[in-house]
Amino acid sequence: MHVFEYSTWDCFFTSAGLPLFLLDIVLDVLAALNFYQEEAYLCLAVLLVLLIGSSVLTQLYSWFWYSYDEFDTSTKVEGFLKPSLGILHMFQLGIYVRHAAVLETSFNSLCSDASDPRDLAVYLNHDLSLLRIMETFSESAPQIILMLTVILQEGKLDPVTVLKTVASLSAVAFCVTTYHRCLRSFLPEKEKQPIMSSIIFFFWNLLLLSSRVVALALFASVEPCFIFTHFFCSWLLLFFFAWRSKTAFMDSAGGEWLYRATVGLIWYFNWFNVVDGKTGKRTIVYHTYILVDISVLCGLWYWKMSSDFPHIKMSCLQAAIISCAVVSVYMVGLVCKIIYYRFFHPKLYKEELMGDTMNEQQSDEVDSDLRGAVALRAMYRMPSEPGPRAHCNKRMKKLAENFYSKSADGAEA
Repeated sequence: MHVFEYSTWDCFFTSAGLPLFLLDIVLDVLAALNFYQEEAYLCLAVLLVLLIGSSVLTQLYSWFWYSYDEFDTSTKVEGFLKPSLGILHMFQLGIYVRHAAVLETSFNSLCSDASDPRDLAVYLNHDLSLLRIMETFSESAPQIILMLTVILQEGKLDPVTVLKTVASLSAVAFCVTTYHRCLRSFLPEKEKQPIMSSIIFFFWNLLLLSSRVVALALFASVEPCFIFTHFFCSWLLLFFFAWRSKTAFMDSAGGEWLYRATVGLIWYFNWFNVVDGKTGKRTIVYHTYILVDISVLCGLWYWKMSSDFPHIKMSCLQAAIISCAVVSVYMVGLVCKIIYYRFFHPKLYKEELMGDTMNEQQSDEVDSDLRGAVALRAMYRMPSEPGPRAHCNKRMKKLAENFYSKSADGAEA
């Protein structure tokens, strides 16, 4: 049974996760206070909906996963708070329990040479990584669009604002890259990817996300009401395709419908592979749809800027250059994605990925003496010797199977 390794770098990124999470909350509160002081009540309402909706979504997933695992807690902090997990999730505090549990196992893994705490740290960090992905696309990405829309409407586009926006988009791309790092833990040692693969993975996600977010912000700056219509119609279409994909990620019917709705939300911003098998055609259809959508959004923004009296003093040539640049950035991101899949992406069968089950070849290699010993122990009811407990996160393993499936015939991230 494979035991996952937990490096010092993994511990560093995990330990930095909780302070950054708390800092994000402080910044959200400051942003809400700023909107209130400026009497921008519509923006304040949108921000509060994003914050509350994202929190409820992540708490639901956290609760579902605890219930699927039959509340089998493996850390002291979870064991101590186990009777209050329901109340904590109800008051939007369940995610902090998971952060504390990961921190506990991370420090234990550094202080111990045993494999069990390291394996457990990876197991818990996988769930936390998934929750961060959902929080990123339900709160962080929409919040960047909101802030960019306000900036464009006020006409205060300065270098500092541009740097802040790039930093925020980089944080979103970095979250996606850490998710990719979690997927890599299921690769066999011989298939471990070099650091360059993560750099390219980060770069093309940054380009695709930047183009998508900027296009939505440009459209929202001239048509603030229709952006909600655009989101709802796009989400319905993407939710339909998530349902048609027949996903099987959650362990309950209600949880699966919630997952499909979340996939539709993530697809509104970026591609997220939800099924294994031949996904190349689906990916091509998705990126074609998003590229056309970005082109239409930028085209409508250019038309409004050239026909109406704009709130930003900008010539038609400048508006045309910005529109073409946004579309071009997305196309460059697609080229970088193709490079990643062409030169860095390993393609494996499901059985080749590390997990919690032995494949048939391994079981066939068990020698006859061992089989006899097992039979003798069972006959006399002799207790088997305890071994190290290996932890495998079945949710992340399923996503790794989707991402690294060898039967796929094209890009599938």
